[in-house]
Amino acid sequence: MIEKINCTSKIHFDVSFSEPQAHYADIKMSITEIQADFIDVKMPVWSPGSYLVREYSKQIERFTVEDQMEFEKISKNTWRIYNHNKSSITLNYHVYGFETSVRTNFINADHAFIVPTATFLHIAGRIAEPVTVRFFPHKLWENISTGLEKIGQNMFYASDFDILYDSPIEIGNQDIWTIQASNVVHEFAMVGGGTYNKERLTADVKKIVEEETRIWGSNPNKRYVFITHNYQSGGGGLEHLNSTVLGASRTAYSNENSYKTYLSLIAHEYFHLWHVKRLRPKALGPFNYDQENYTTGLWIMEGFTSYYDNLILKRCDFFSEQEYLNLLANDFTTVLNRPGHLIQSAAEASFDSWVKYYRQDENSPNSSISYYNKGAMLTVLLDLKIIASSNGTKKLDDVLKAAYNHFYMQLNRGFEELEFQQLVEEVTGITVKEIFEAAHEHSELPYNHYFNLVGYEIIDINADSKNLGIGISYQKNDGIQTVTAVERGSSAWDGGLNVRDELIAINGIRLDMKDKEYDYFMQHSTAGELLDVLIARDGIIKNLKIEIRPNSKKLFRIQPLKEQSEEQKKLAQFWLS
Repeated sequence: MIEKINCTSKIHFDVSFSEPQAHYADIKMSITEIQADFIDVKMPVWSPGSYLVREYSKQIERFTVEDQMEFEKISKNTWRIYNHNKSSITLNYHVYGFETSVRTNFINADHAFIVPTATFLHIAGRIAEPVTVRFFPHKLWENISTGLEKIGQNMFYASDFDILYDSPIEIGNQDIWTIQASNVVHEFAMVGGGTYNKERLTADVKKIVEEETRIWGSNPNKRYVFITHNYQSGGGGLEHLNSTVLGASRTAYSNENSYKTYLSLIAHEYFHLWHVKRLRPKALGPFNYDQENYTTGLWIMEGFTSYYDNLILKRCDFFSEQEYLNLLANDFTTVLNRPGHLIQSAAEASFDSWVKYYRQDENSPNSSISYYNKGAMLTVLLDLKIIASSNGTKKLDDVLKAAYNHFYMQLNRGFEELEFQQLVEEVTGITVKEIFEAAHEHSELPYNHYFNLVGYEIIDINADSKNLGIGISYQKNDGIQTVTAVERGSSAWDGGLNVRDELIAINGIRLDMKDKEYDYFMQHSTAGELLDVLIARDGIIKNLKIEIRPNSKKLFRIQPLKEQSEEQKKLAQFWLS
């Protein structure tokens, strides 16, 4: 097998680490059987699953071509090499990596986390060709964890660059163990230590794997790798075809709530091996690695997954019913407290993720939402409608299995959003047009109409709150209190307070560092009263008149109706089991 792959692979990489303490990887790329006057080698500008152009080529340096071949850089991520009738080329470059995330290289004396899109060049027009990679770990590193196919000592194979780019690599001394679940070997690779209990984690993850495999009907992998980076403070995850990279805090496993948060992250990223990596919108593969790949469908991909991650933990008995409902209600609280929910739809948030979601600023809450949270809100409505309309014989699980079989297993292609809606309606026999249309609109659906179908209601427990406010957030630093956010439509917004304004005094009373005076005015003023707010803006003193108003912040709770019918109780049990 090794010999066959070596013979058919015309592109090969050697990766070594001569200066890991300085955060560098040394890359040698060997190319054979060239039949053109020149070739263009390119580095991706983004990583699938993380929808932002990250300009990975900025970390390449000392690019050279052996045998004094002529080359030139023709774009930000493209080098043109003139081969002068030679059939093979060897080039060398160094990659710097010192950013802590699941989507960027991180190299130091202890280990190397290699993100292939940020590391390996491909040949324009030859992305479908097989490739081999050999690693030369630092002398103190013993282990390599990756979803790539191993074909020899520290040697790996990918059938094409899409596979290579979707296979992160961890090299170091990570704690490794394996489990068998759903007839798939699962490798755990724990980096950075931590307070995890292997036996408990193994048993809990096995439950998650088996429940998700049950939902989808089959598991497409023979082997799957969980790479977890444990930091003093960490989080986040990124899905891949047969692996995932997770971030966690070292001590999170000792706290029951944070441990469940980690399990929810596992459930989320593992769900993606079906929902995104295989069942997907057309825009999400094959990829154009040179530019943005636009889709309005991230509310389906991430929204459905965000709905299911905690629901799966409820089904596995990690969450009580109320714990799960509280987490679901938090999606509503998060979105509906952002004025941006009236400005940006879930579909717009999906399409604009490239310029907005990963580039949050002080005005983002006023102008945007998360397709994760809003998508989850729409997904629960879809599930509840399916359950109620089928009298408890079908749920969203049935739709997902049918969509996976139809678009991935049978057609082997991505879907258009309308196609997905039509499949939902075909499988369930009901119309779901209003929910799919709501993903493209700025208005909100009557949420209780759907929750009431299964005997529940969603309520704002702050609806009768007497709290007052002016609609700002601020921070304190070195005795200076600075506005960090101004809520759209608030009295501060209308009265002209700006982010970066320094708050000095209210009604002639200087504000202290313990919020005593500020809190006093918020608690003892009268709604409609004008406050005289003294500020400094870019060093210039200003007086503003700011009206104090009732606090508009919502806090949602999902709870059973006081009087549930037997039919509603049956549907609720079906929903939550």
